[in-house]
Amino acid sequence: MIVRASHFLTLALLAMVRAFVLSAPSSAQSGHKLSKEEAPANVRPHLRVSSAPRGIRLDGRLDDPAWEAADSVELTQVEPHERAASTGRTVVRVLATPEAIIVGIRAADPEPGRIVAFARQRDASLSDEDNVKIVLDTYGDGRSGYVFAVNPNGARYDALVSDRGESENENWDAIWEAAAARTPTGWSTEIEIPIKSLMFRHGLPAWGFNVERRIQRLQETDRWAGAVQDAEVTSMGRSGLLTDVPPFDLGLGLTVRPAVVFGGGVAAPGAGWRSHDEASLDATQRIGANTLASLTVNTDFAETEVDTRQTNLTRFPLFFPEKRTFFLQGADIFDFGLGLSEDVVPFFSRRIGLLNGRQIPIDVGGKVDGRIGGTNFGALVVRTERTDTLPTGSTMGVVRVKQNVLRESSIGMIATFGDPLGRGNAWLAGPDLTYQTSHLFGDKNFLAGVWGLAMDRQGLAGDRSAWGGKLDYPNDLWDIAATYKRLGDAFQPSLGFVPRPGVQIATLSIDYQPRPSHPIGPLHVRQMFHEFEAAYVAGLDGGWQSYEVFMAPVNWRLESGDRFEFNAVPTGERLGEPFEIANGVTIPTGSYHWNRFRLEGELASKRRFSGQLTWWFGGFYTGKLDELELSAIWNASALVIVELTGTRNVGRLREGRFTQDLVGTRLRLNVSPDLQLNSFVQYDNESHEVGTNTRLRWTFVPAGDLFLVYNHIVRTADPITGARRWAFESNQLLVKLQYALRY
Repeated sequence: MIVRASHFLTLALLAMVRAFVLSAPSSAQSGHKLSKEEAPANVRPHLRVSSAPRGIRLDGRLDDPAWEAADSVELTQVEPHERAASTGRTVVRVLATPEAIIVGIRAADPEPGRIVAFARQRDASLSDEDNVKIVLDTYGDGRSGYVFAVNPNGARYDALVSDRGESENENWDAIWEAAAARTPTGWSTEIEIPIKSLMFRHGLPAWGFNVERRIQRLQETDRWAGAVQDAEVTSMGRSGLLTDVPPFDLGLGLTVRPAVVFGGGVAAPGAGWRSHDEASLDATQRIGANTLASLTVNTDFAETEVDTRQTNLTRFPLFFPEKRTFFLQGADIFDFGLGLSEDVVPFFSRRIGLLNGRQIPIDVGGKVDGRIGGTNFGALVVRTERTDTLPTGSTMGVVRVKQNVLRESSIGMIATFGDPLGRGNAWLAGPDLTYQTSHLFGDKNFLAGVWGLAMDRQGLAGDRSAWGGKLDYPNDLWDIAATYKRLGDAFQPSLGFVPRPGVQIATLSIDYQPRPSHPIGPLHVRQMFHEFEAAYVAGLDGGWQSYEVFMAPVNWRLESGDRFEFNAVPTGERLGEPFEIANGVTIPTGSYHWNRFRLEGELASKRRFSGQLTWWFGGFYTGKLDELELSAIWNASALVIVELTGTRNVGRLREGRFTQDLVGTRLRLNVSPDLQLNSFVQYDNESHEVGTNTRLRWTFVPAGDLFLVYNHIVRTADPITGARRWAFESNQLLVKLQYALRY
């Protein structure tokens, strides 16, 4: 490790120790010692599952007699006032049939006419509206979980718990149902989750369980277990228990999902119509209750939404998330290491079946994933087709094993093999160890992790290893983290994502986030985020390559939910070779230092019209750069939602001027939670293309979907001369029908 990086990490450790002292049981935020009544309970709260008859009516009203006989629990306020009484009483009950878990929730509201609910579509981001969210830890390991949420319109959202409870993988989808109903005293919902949609530990009589409610107009969050501001509802180590979980009837455990796709399109100007008619098959077989074997044949991803275009002012490739269903099942098991973020992703599933933005057909793929005892495991193998640009097909795969140790910690390994281009001897392997606790000093979160990787591939020479570690203290008042990563100059895994090999990366973040108890002048501030985040990148020989210091002296969120922020960001870059930042604008080699600033304002999403405006300004390499970013949403009604995003970058450098424009707009027509039409239009002035992606999704039964997808691209200027002209580029019309048969 270089001296500067070592000094950097030493300072990080000292800062973290100081934070521990400040966050000790003396309770820095409250200024008094917690009483016995205020102290966190050592015993997890529990809710007993009650039995229900088959065929219970799912209408969101909870008027079936089985609900009245069921045990119930209520929620406690987390925000704005920890452990205070909730503004509206929330009562939760859970029923079970041999085939499903059914959760019923009554959400009282003293002002039901002011409930905030706009979305109706599947997989809407419900965090900006009134909603209830349930989390199930079906293995009782305090590390994994399923997330299901519903708003008062019946819009559904599902996800996997990821990043050890700090975030959610919202691209995951399951088969389940929900209904919501407005009442004179608020609203209510019934959520039915077929047991065949879950993996769980066989014979476990109690699952981890939690419920959270959001009252958006009040910026209020209520929760059942772990009702503290230091934790998220997905922090499964703080969840309650769902007891008396019955033995479920899994049947044969076989699910077969055939699909047919038909349609076609014109791939390029002057080309003829090319039909696209094929069938595909996905099948899964349970091996017990906690292991799932999956098979995909002639895989088709016609229904997958297109990526959102991004502007890129860096020298490195951008990261795009996985959205394809086959790869998302059990995706949390393949997560590796602590603190890797997007600098190192040892297994990046978008390397399979996608090459330079082009789809490579998948002939067949298989996967096994599950949890047995305290062992988490997953293995995936895929064979892609030979195409006109690839001389041969490729077989690729990954194996991941992770063993739970202690209360919330783990040790594991990952290995991949194969290469998308068919290059030989391609492999990667390495271990990771993570210590995690949500009970430091009684109730604080702390994580520490180390990891290491080695890889090889035909034609590579140099250092093909990588290793690093992280210390993390993610809590409400103090959020402090320090990381170090060392990536060899030839560390380029075939199935991974590494935008910048041959570097050492050290980062330190210290965020102080107080909640003022009194108004600051005329402002009623809910929480202040004072942020300091520094990143330093050096070569393997110790010479610096880049640095960035992000400071937010002002980042205030008001009681209304509105927010404003000011940032200062000193930045430096050392270019070892010329960098073409835009067409005709190339920055020469050399060392550059500049200061950038940001002003940002956000209107609370509780309003029918909301949005965020960001202005970056200041120096940039040899001149100046202005970046203006806008995102807005107009919730005209539950039927019609319009979204707008825009970015404009104007650079004025010694080497030349450039302007980058990127505009996107999305129209959502949400007829019901099971029938939606979305149309997404994007334009950027680098490709001079206007692209549209229009998708209709009709879930005619919980296990069956019909998709109608139309893509159309036109060019607004000649790519060589730049002359203005509208010209057809390509189009595609596809219809996909799929249905899951469960046995």
